[in-house]
Amino acid sequence: MLAAVCARITPDDPLAGLEIRDVPEPTAPDGWEVIAVRAAAINHHDLFSLRGIGVTKDEVPIILGTDAAGVTADGREVVAHAVLGNPEPGEDETLAADFHVFSERGVPGSLAERMAVPTRNLLPKPAGFSFVEAACLPVAYLTAYRMLFNRAGLRPGQSVLVQGAGGGVSTAALLLGNAAGLVVYVTSRSEEKRAKALELGAAGAFAPGSRLPHRVDAVLDSVGKATWDHSLKSLRTGGTVVVAGATSGPDPSADLSRMFWRQLTVRGSSIGTRDEFREMCAFLEQTGVKPLIDSEFALSDAQAAFTRLHDGTEFGKIVLIP
Repeated sequence: MLAAVCARITPDDPLAGLEIRDVPEPTAPDGWEVIAVRAAAINHHDLFSLRGIGVTKDEVPIILGTDAAGVTADGREVVAHAVLGNPEPGEDETLAADFHVFSERGVPGSLAERMAVPTRNLLPKPAGFSFVEAACLPVAYLTAYRMLFNRAGLRPGQSVLVQGAGGGVSTAALLLGNAAGLVVYVTSRSEEKRAKALELGAAGAFAPGSRLPHRVDAVLDSVGKATWDHSLKSLRTGGTVVVAGATSGPDPSADLSRMFWRQLTVRGSSIGTRDEFREMCAFLEQTGVKPLIDSEFALSDAQAAFTRLHDGTEFGKIVLIP
């Protein structure tokens, strides 16, 4: 079968390690099922894997991808929860000692015609969703949902700044936040992306580092070093910044004096749980919100899809179709 593979780790040129090639069919151990992948979204996680972040040289070649929607052998239309591991009963699986996702620790990913998935990770595709739309949910939309409503604890009428408009998580946060009655501000270096964010309902769209109309209750930051100072300065006293990534670097100044004088809270966040996934799907069905699709590519044209993601020209999710 055809798959997009991390064939080798190339830190300085991640696309050089990407190959689209034939691979063996997946096998399903006890408690797993093989699904026919109908659509698979790509994420910055895949670029990190190609750079050797979260993947070692001993684990390549490995099929990339964390997100998939497809059909089981008995005809069920499903979406695959990306978080793997063996939590204790009642434990948040993102806190389990062996927390990982597809395409890590030797587990083949979703960018293939078929993939093996633990049965417990297969959730019904939300009603009215296409496979392309459902494939966007497991990482970007679940990450944004958890950041907004679990880690930041936001409620209708409160305000949030989303750093870096246009990416999968930031676009998801804008759409989900609007549907929940939040006041959502965004930043972007791109004037075009700021305009698109306003069209989607952002209360304001600003260049990075700009002063907001008022300080916000929470900031969602997956950019890291480049936006950290602005994130802290944008918070009201007692506000919360939720961190789920560091695409510009993981080592900003902590600005501890600002943090303790203004009693700010910093909370890390990583994807979400199956229970949160179910809650989010119900929320999407009830509100009518659907993922924003930037573009669709054939799996055989994955190189072009990854180039678009790498160059940062997308607005919304990029999805591959096997």
